[in-house]
Amino acid sequence: MVDEKPASIPVGWPGENALVSAIRNTYLSFSERRDALCLSNPGTFENLNREVSRDVYLTNFMFTGLRAEWNKPLSNNPIFQLSHQLSMGAQGISPYTFSALYGSSKASQSMLSVENDLSGKDFTASLKGMNPSIIEGGLKGIFIASYLQSVTPGLALGLEAVWQRVAMNSSPEALLSYGARYMGSDWIASLQMQSEGPQGSGISSSYWRKLTDKVSVGTDLSLQFAPGLSGQGGLMGGGLQKEGSASAGAKYEFRASTFRAQVDSKGRSSCLLEKTIVPAVRVTFAAEMDHLKVCR
Repeated sequence: MVDEKPASIPVGWPGENALVSAIRNTYLSFSERRDALCLSNPGTFENLNREVSRDVYLTNFMFTGLRAEWNKPLSNNPIFQLSHQLSMGAQGISPYTFSALYGSSKASQSMLSVENDLSGKDFTASLKGMNPSIIEGGLKGIFIASYLQSVTPGLALGLEAVWQRVAMNSSPEALLSYGARYMGSDWIASLQMQSEGPQGSGISSSYWRKLTDKVSVGTDLSLQFAPGLSGQGGLMGGGLQKEGSASAGAKYEFRASTFRAQVDSKGRSSCLLEKTIVPAVRVTFAAEMDHLKVCR
């Protein structure tokens, strides 16, 4: 009588395991369907409404009066540049300013900022830290993490989390925001909701449209909700304080100049004209009027 040994079960490579194969096949099937949608990269969460806030509106360009600039680059490596600036009618700005800019790879800064963006075919993940430190017995600084994902050829959804602690003797603060961005053929709409934090909660929306190759317009609506104060002793619990604002702007691009105009619900209207004389010389004129202050 011959003893028969039980047949041994062959052990394959991890890729031949049933569970691993199922996970791999599911991932490959999901990736194929994802690629079939032809999704594009939506950009970063912080640029959710960049067409309105950074292109049409005057926020990053505004001043009052007339300004002329002349920049003369003398060297590229290291960077060395001379700048002359003349201004008229601008409060708090010197009529003439001369500046020299020098920069090299050996320059150092007192503020530490670490930022990393991971861009995929249809998503962008960002992580940013400003002045992070653990030498005082704990973690402090400002940390921002965001993720924006395209779910259809026109729609992108995302969120952003902010955590900050200024000093170890203060409590940390956290804030979470949700965002959506929809892109049409010649228009873009965005919506951002901010969860309740130390300053309350809020919601903001924007709409941008390109009317012609040279003309684009944009609108923005913001609502803020903050904890109110009761009438007795100023204690918390008096309900929510609600504040809203709306604005609209337009941008006109000419051959050698750009004109921007903006109005808002607080009674302010402003305009800015940039004129390029030659590549190194640019003249900028800006004006703003507060109608509510004028009428008082």
